Amino acid sequence: MKVFTGSSNTALAREIVDYLNIDLGRCVLDRFSDGEIHFYIDENIRGEDVFIIQSGSSDANSHLMDVFIIQSGSSDANSHLMELFIMIDAFKRSSAGRITAVIPYFPYARQDWKDRPRVPISARLVSDLIEKAGANRILTMDLHSPQIQGFFSIPVDNLMAAPVLANHIKTLKLEDLTIVSPDAGGVGRARVFAQRLNAKLAIIDKRRPAPNVAKVLHVIGEVADQNVVIFDDIVDTAGTLTLSVDALAKENAKRIFSACTHPVLSGPALDRIDKSKLERVFVTNTIPLTERAAASGKFAVLSVAELFGEAIRRISEGSSVSSLFA
Repeated sequence: MKVFTGSSNTALAREIVDYLNIDLGRCVLDRFSDGEIHFYIDENIRGEDVFIIQSGSSDANSHLMDVFIIQSGSSDANSHLMELFIMIDAFKRSSAGRITAVIPYFPYARQDWKDRPRVPISARLVSDLIEKAGANRILTMDLHSPQIQGFFSIPVDNLMAAPVLANHIKTLKLEDLTIVSPDAGGVGRARVFAQRLNAKLAIIDKRRPAPNVAKVLHVIGEVADQNVVIFDDIVDTAGTLTLSVDALAKENAKRIFSACTHPVLSGPALDRIDKSKLERVFVTNTIPLTERAAASGKFAVLSVAELFGEAIRRISEGSSVSSLFA
């Protein structure tokens, strides 16, 4: 087994290999002067079971801390995807035995169906590109739409961050707890999370008139005098999140928290969260926080490295991964 990492989340990669008690694979990843990606593997990987860790975060969230990676020039989620394609191709051409793309945050997952005429299904396109590059297996976490697994003709393991988030919330010992889904599409996810915490369930009735624009109509369920946790898979511009907070505050909720897997935090997200009545936002490290987010005091980061590390171990050994979904 060999574990390599792209430039998007080397901190998580380091935690994963520490859990596995192995070293990160040696490689060099840098840029030519015109910005094109240059990559090569600095060790023999013929016949090895290779895992490539690369998340879909932007350059602002990238922390490069590994001596085997040299990064120059700007980078974004699209560039990180290109890094992944190039790395997979290099391992395929170097006769790796099996290549597993470990993608903690799967990019373009929100564009998984035609919500209007003449638009792409970008999640399917990304899936096709990863498979065409030469990946033999995918390991990811909390896909925005679980049906994206069906876009692949190779095995996909979709881990859940809910156990990590729920275990942390249990330590807070919150009474009168209600889990809130910020929209109808997340009700199933929130219901399972509420069952883990033996909590009540409420739903925000939301409409989205345009991309990254949300409008809350009303709250379905009793939240008055309740401690509430808004549960979602992604917080991007935080428009939905903060509108939900305002709606819950008007319904006289006591303490308001949020728990989400992927802290994308683009655009005005941090300003919105800082000004909101959110007491705390619990996120995982599938995407590393920016320095500003880490300094805001509103975020608590929970590591999913052990979950990914154990999944990688089991995939390599050929044992069951399904028990990690529980």
